[in-house]
Amino acid sequence: MTCTRCARDIDADSAFCRYCGAPVREPGVPRRLSRLPGDGKIAGVCAGIADYFNTDVTLVRLAWVVLSIVPGAIIGGLIAYLVAWIVLPEAVPGQPRAVSGRRLARSVADRKLAGVCGGLAEYLGVDSTVVRLAWVILSIYPGAIVCGILAYLIAWFVIPKAAEPTLQPSPSAP
Repeated sequence: MTCTRCARDIDADSAFCRYCGAPVREPGVPRRLSRLPGDGKIAGVCAGIADYFNTDVTLVRLAWVVLSIVPGAIIGGLIAYLVAWIVLPEAVPGQPRAVSGRRLARSVADRKLAGVCGGLAEYLGVDSTVVRLAWVILSIYPGAIVCGILAYLIAWFVIPKAAEPTLQPSPSAP
């Protein structure tokens, strides 16, 4: 396949050109924002938004929850989700979707409580101690320890657990 912007050869399954970053899609076919109920937790609204922007669905879910809680309008976030559920059409089955390779997941190996900070550290490529320290400081600094605990519990619920590593038997020596 050839990039339409820089005219370089790219992999056929790429969602973006690795040289110029242009989105790769068939010419004349506009992208449609739609719900993906098969990939969603409730109605597939966040999964559809993540697919449209070619990002991890967990990040979209966390952003939706944060934007619903921060202004103090949890009811507004729920109403917005219900409106999106009604307004967004359901995706056509069998329609090709771009799937990003990197996923945010709770860590199985680097965990103290539920693996939320370890998973964020693995996703961001930083030391998990830095993430844990930042979480504690941001929870204590504004005097909102309850909000920090609530945010952790929501992240525990929203972020999926990483797959358990499978152990392979070692070859036995004769």
